[in-house]
Amino acid sequence: MGTMLQAANPTLDDYQNHEGCNEILNVSRPELVRSVHDEYLHVGVDAIETNTFGANWANLAEYGIEDRIYELAFAGGRLARESADAFSTDSKPRYVLGSLGPGTKLPSLGHTTYEKLRDSYYQASKGLTDALVDGLLIETTQDLLQAKAAVNGARLAIKESGRDVVLIAQVTVETTGTMLLGSEIGAALNALEPLGIDLIGLNCATGPAEMSEHLRYLSQSARIGISVMPNAGLPVLGPNGATYPLTPSQLATALESFVREYGVSLVGGCCGTTPEHMSAVVKALDGIKPKERTPSIAAGASSIYQYVPFRQELTYMAIGERTNANGSRAFRDALIAQDWQSCVEIARDQIRDGAHMLDLSVDYVGRDGVADMQELASRFATTSTLPIVLDSTEPAVIKAGLECLGGRSVINSVNYEDGDGPNSRFAKIMPLVQEHGACVVALTIDEDGQARDCEWKLKVARRLITDLTENWGINTGDILIDCLTFPVATGQEETRRDGIETIEAIRRLKEEFPEVQTTLGVSNVSFGLNPAARIVLNSVFLHECVNAGLDSAIVHPSKITPMNRIEDRQREVALDLIYDRRQYAGEECIYDPLTLFLQLFEGVEVTSSRLTRAAELASLPLTQRLARRIIDGEKVGLEADLQTAMDEGMEPL
Repeated sequence: MGTMLQAANPTLDDYQNHEGCNEILNVSRPELVRSVHDEYLHVGVDAIETNTFGANWANLAEYGIEDRIYELAFAGGRLARESADAFSTDSKPRYVLGSLGPGTKLPSLGHTTYEKLRDSYYQASKGLTDALVDGLLIETTQDLLQAKAAVNGARLAIKESGRDVVLIAQVTVETTGTMLLGSEIGAALNALEPLGIDLIGLNCATGPAEMSEHLRYLSQSARIGISVMPNAGLPVLGPNGATYPLTPSQLATALESFVREYGVSLVGGCCGTTPEHMSAVVKALDGIKPKERTPSIAAGASSIYQYVPFRQELTYMAIGERTNANGSRAFRDALIAQDWQSCVEIARDQIRDGAHMLDLSVDYVGRDGVADMQELASRFATTSTLPIVLDSTEPAVIKAGLECLGGRSVINSVNYEDGDGPNSRFAKIMPLVQEHGACVVALTIDEDGQARDCEWKLKVARRLITDLTENWGINTGDILIDCLTFPVATGQEETRRDGIETIEAIRRLKEEFPEVQTTLGVSNVSFGLNPAARIVLNSVFLHECVNAGLDSAIVHPSKITPMNRIEDRQREVALDLIYDRRQYAGEECIYDPLTLFLQLFEGVEVTSSRLTRAAELASLPLTQRLARRIIDGEKVGLEADLQTAMDEGMEPL
């Protein structure tokens, strides 16, 4: 569209003194825009795109006309509708897809906010749906957070229209194999599919050859339709600018193979694809049906970089617990001091320690949770390769986090502590979960309190699963049930069976709901013990829970010890404590594992993983130490090592 409009040499008056703003031509040169639509319709395409790629806040603001979003979108939609209707017949209806381009602002990099983009995309989508387009095409997306804002703005406009408008989201994968910000195709699918789009696909940046493997992944994994609109090959720069090398027949052959091999259901062309190209595509695809697919993908979450399945091979999924103001003194102190870099370093430590996701909680008395969450979630969005579990009891804090994260987050948590009525926390959090396509941790807590015994836990879990799936449309696999655990070393009689009840609840829950995920804040079981004892009890308890079916755990990964590295006696007594294997002679207790466990760890100390790592780095030669710090992104100590290297006259790495 853009190239053909430019080829007509519009005047500055045509652009209303906004040179290069093609969307202005929708109102100043409607006959020119329609002529381009007609050329493509004439060769037999089923659908045309509106001339509204740049009818968004970021683009129009560069011309100072951001107040014309609706006007230009509506005008573009109306022109395409008129052309399509003129070519439509009973045997071959023609359709209109409203184009929604990416703009120039990337919210993940802090250029603008999710809310600003969502509202502006709503304006454009409203103009297009009022013009009676058949679908909305969000295309050339480079930032998953921008894509989510566009999808949710479009969804609101579609809902208001009262019509069945198809919603398509297409991402742009560069020749590097990722989107501009580094997102893999798996992360894009995981983040966007839950938002209620009808098709997902690729467009722009490359030709069909470079898109093939990404389409293969979508073919195997996407539960919705697939679309693709490649360029006519990679651009070749010449004396007259960029040209695209693929001939019409070459493009048609490539797109035909995508339909036959990958089951792609919507094909088209992007940069360099002329009416001649599309004519060849129409002829090549005449009568061909997309290959039937049987997609399969494990439930999971994602950062803007990568998708992480909830069920890990050969191990449990570790959710790092140290970026929690209520669980980590170091993180809390850094939060209070607003030492954001130290907070980020704690997150990086957990990544190095083997976490699969990070639990982020900023809830702390006297702090502005919304502001703190915005500060840290926006930083974690780009510095953490791992998905984020947003941990808060406050809906406003969860909302702040979700609006900073382009990947698919997990919300920790919902429960029935104050019921499920319209004013409950549950009812306030779940619309946020829906808007952002998040997964959700559901705690076995109801109006009577925290479920202690197995039957109570199961009763609440069943209620949660039914409510979340039937009333809120959450897939069973996207629910993480937390059966709760409590300290077993208090010495109080009512806590002695808490470990047993939790393990049995996990086992029975997985038998009844094999698709549901299970998670647990493991370290609660050892609360009150010294650090060395906690490591052993946490590790043994986690091992037992995993054997019962636990899928994930909120833990400090570096402080979980494999069973074969725990002394036999310590492990045996820990098991006795967990399963309450006290021994009696009549009414007299002659063996209490709690007493023995405390004795085993009296005076025992443990070295922190941070100190261990610092000592390990300090022992390395300077060149290796520098390389490790740079590769791991560790700033602490980097400047000192760089200064030492310069003082010693070392050549740059």
